[in-house]
Amino acid sequence: MAPPTTVDTLIHPDWIVPVVPHGVVLDRHSIALTGDTITALLPRDEAAAIEAREVIELPGHALLPGLVNCHGHAAMALLRGYADDQPLMPWLEQHIWPAEAAHVSEAFVADGTELAIAEMIRSGTTTFSDMYFFPNACAATAQRLGMRCQITFPIFDFPTAWGKDADDYISKGLALRDDFKHSALVTVVFGPHAPYTVCEANLAKVATLAAELDTPVHIHLHETAGEVLLAVEQTGERPLDTLNRLGLLGPRTQCVHMTDLGDQDIALLAETGAHVVHCPQSNMKLASGTCRVGALLARGVNVALGTDSAASNNDLNLFGEMQSAALLAKLHAQDASALPAADALAMATINGARAMGLEDRIGSLEAGKQADLIAVDLSGPETQPLYHPLSQLVYACNGSQVSHSWIAGERVMAERTLTRIDQGALTRRIDRWQQRIADKAR
Repeated sequence: MAPPTTVDTLIHPDWIVPVVPHGVVLDRHSIALTGDTITALLPRDEAAAIEAREVIELPGHALLPGLVNCHGHAAMALLRGYADDQPLMPWLEQHIWPAEAAHVSEAFVADGTELAIAEMIRSGTTTFSDMYFFPNACAATAQRLGMRCQITFPIFDFPTAWGKDADDYISKGLALRDDFKHSALVTVVFGPHAPYTVCEANLAKVATLAAELDTPVHIHLHETAGEVLLAVEQTGERPLDTLNRLGLLGPRTQCVHMTDLGDQDIALLAETGAHVVHCPQSNMKLASGTCRVGALLARGVNVALGTDSAASNNDLNLFGEMQSAALLAKLHAQDASALPAADALAMATINGARAMGLEDRIGSLEAGKQADLIAVDLSGPETQPLYHPLSQLVYACNGSQVSHSWIAGERVMAERTLTRIDQGALTRRIDRWQQRIADKAR
């Protein structure tokens, strides 16, 4: 295909890491954007013939797809550091759930989501998946700020601030799906919380509706060995087998955490085409266990990355997750060649897009895809000397090197400055929440 003659934006970095093809780094290439779409990737000398309304020179920078955070609870950024160093269930039952019962509202979710989006954009994420109460507030905030997201509306058997029972959650969630069905940025999918909070009858209902609507399902699964053991004691089968029996395991299913996996579980995931979302830092901090990433990838299971919430992580930085995933995989396998940098970057980009069913739109830098991309400054002392840009991105970058970010062709950060978020006003609102939550805890 001949290169375009005129475009909106032409960007000249030193390197482009397109992710597809896998492991490739393009030297002295440029990228052209028109509207919300990537028009072309081409050598710098060929790009010189293109007329552009805006030309951006980024010496010392690598350009790569925006990162895809496949699991989180954005509004819980307001509970960052609230109850650290606790095991999972005491952390939830004695600290997080009481705090949520006291404070969660639409305003809490809107402000917490804006804080999370600010953090994610500044550390390279351009798409996130969210499961939390008042998903309408999260969706509206993401749409207003130009952030791409997958809203996984929560489903429980019991009442919460957002709903009274599973039927109520599903009804509200499907209404939200209708509200955003024409959005270019927001997709809405089913989010049954977990097999231990949603009964089999309601999980079966979700399976039927998801199949009828061809809509993804996002669920916490095999989060700890204790969860799996309890399920076996109560039902006689592992949670993954229960989901499969109910028709809830397939190519639309996003299985989050998956720290307790036997060979039979991995075989079932491979057979059904279900996706795994690995949250290494949260799993380590809560001592939940280790996901067998190497074994999953070896069987062809798609593995994506998530941060979980800032209350259990304590950040939403996918650069940290890439490094943690790579190092943990090497330690677990006792093999330094396990999960190389290119694989870790794929988990944070194209694999995440694939898990969400968005791989035709995002996750790699290819002509015709959405212009979701980030520029990473590799000229600083932390990333010098530079032998292999891809390795440097995974093992040496911490997210603060992200200088520019585009979502659907719109620049949402330039030279580390957010273009659609007033950081001063946001900080003042967050300070008021901190005081309110801390006062209530005393």
